[in-house]
Amino acid sequence: MITDIDSLYYSAIDLLKEMIATPSLSREEQHVADKIATYMAKMGYEPNRKGNNLWIKSKGFDESKLTILLNSHIDTVKPVAGWQRDPFAPLEEDDKLYGLGSNDAGASLVSLLHVFFILSERKQDYNLIFLASCEEEVSGKGGVELVLPDLPAIEFGIVGEPTGMNPAIAEKGLMVLDCTSHGKSGHAARNEGENAIYKAMKDIEWFRTFRFPKESDLLGAVKMTVTVIEAGTQHNVVPDKCTFAVDVRSNELYSNEELFEIIDKHTLSEVSPRSFRLNSSRIALENPFVQRAIMIGKEPYGSPTLSDQSLMPFPTVKMGPGDSARSHTADEYIRPEEIREAIELYVKLLDGLRI
Repeated sequence: MITDIDSLYYSAIDLLKEMIATPSLSREEQHVADKIATYMAKMGYEPNRKGNNLWIKSKGFDESKLTILLNSHIDTVKPVAGWQRDPFAPLEEDDKLYGLGSNDAGASLVSLLHVFFILSERKQDYNLIFLASCEEEVSGKGGVELVLPDLPAIEFGIVGEPTGMNPAIAEKGLMVLDCTSHGKSGHAARNEGENAIYKAMKDIEWFRTFRFPKESDLLGAVKMTVTVIEAGTQHNVVPDKCTFAVDVRSNELYSNEELFEIIDKHTLSEVSPRSFRLNSSRIALENPFVQRAIMIGKEPYGSPTLSDQSLMPFPTVKMGPGDSARSHTADEYIRPEEIREAIELYVKLLDGLRI
C-alpha cells in the first residue's frame, strides 16, 4: 500500500470530495458510511461496522500493547439558509474546498484516516484503532457511545475536530434542563389566578445571575442560558403553566449531577435534566502527546464547544485541521493545504510516541 504523504494527501482530498457529495445528516449517514467502508477495504483493511459507525485496527494488533484511538465523525448538520453554493457539490475555488462538512469534520476524518494508514505500516509501541463515528452533531446514542463497548481498552484518544491543529486539552460539557412553573388560570381582566410566567421569571433571573464558585483556568465559569420559553393560550387568560429550557455548559470542576443538585436547591420550578451523560473533560498537561505538541509550538487551550470527547471515559485531546468558526456556517470550507499540514503534524506527533 502507498504510504507516502504526498500520495495519501491527494487520496484524502478525493475522499473528502466524495463525502461532501454524499449527504450525511445526523442519523442519515448510511450512504457515506458505505463509501468510507468501501474505501477502507480498497486500502487493505476490513472495516467493522455497527450501525453507521466504522472502525479498523492496525495490522498485527497486539493485545499486550496499549491502544490509541483516532476518531472523527461522518455526520453533518443541516445546511443553513445562507449558502451561495450547492452544499453537496464539492467546489475548489481560491485555494478553498467548499462543501457541507468539509471543515466539520470531514477534513479531520480524512486526515486521521490516512495518518492511520501511514502509522500502521510502521512499527509502533502501541496499537491503533481508527473510528469513523456517526450522530456526533446530535450527541446521539447510536454513535460513539454505541461502539465503545465493542473496542479494546483505549489508553488515549484523538478526537478530530477543527482546532487549527492546536490541542484542546479541556472541553465544556452540556446539560439541557426542562423547567416548568405552575400557576392557576383566571381571567386577565380580573384579579384572579396565579400567573405562571411571573413565577418562572424569578427562576429565570436566578439562572441569569447565579455564579458557581469554582472557575476553571482553561474553561472559565459554568455558563447557564435560558434559550426557550413557552406559556399561555390566549391574551385574556392568565397562564397556569410556563415552561422554559436552560442550556448549561459545565466546566471540569463539576459533574452534571453536582450542578443539577445545586440548581434544584435554588429554584422553585420543576427542573428536569434531559441527560447527565455529556460531562466536561480534561487531560493532564503532562500527557506525552500534549508535551510533544507544546515542544513544536502548538498551544493547548480549553474548548467551549462539545464533541464526542464527553462520551469517552479515557484521556483525549481534541485536535484537527480547520477553524471552529467555520463550522455550521454558510459556504463552509477547508483549505486543502490544512489537510496536508494536519497529516504531517499528526504523524510527527504520533510516530514513535510512548504513552
